[in-house]
Amino acid sequence: MGIEDLTKKAKDFVEANSEKVQEALKSEQAEKVSDRVLDGVAGAVNKVTGDKYADKVGEARESIDKKLGNE
Repeated sequence: MGIEDLTKKAKDFVEANSEKVQEALKSEQAEKVSDRVLDGVAGAVNKVTGDKYADKVGEARESIDKKLGNE
């Protein structure tokens, strides 16, 4: 099975289950996962930069979280 086949199957699944997919993306579990990922990325950036841009990193993290999450 090639990448095109997998892509088509994923697209077909999302189209057939779009309401359920949207509900799952807005779930509390999805919110927790996105928060963990964003915290990890922000922490890594702050570590690499020695917290030099911590304010900007925090602002960017919050902005992204508002667009991704349900809180």
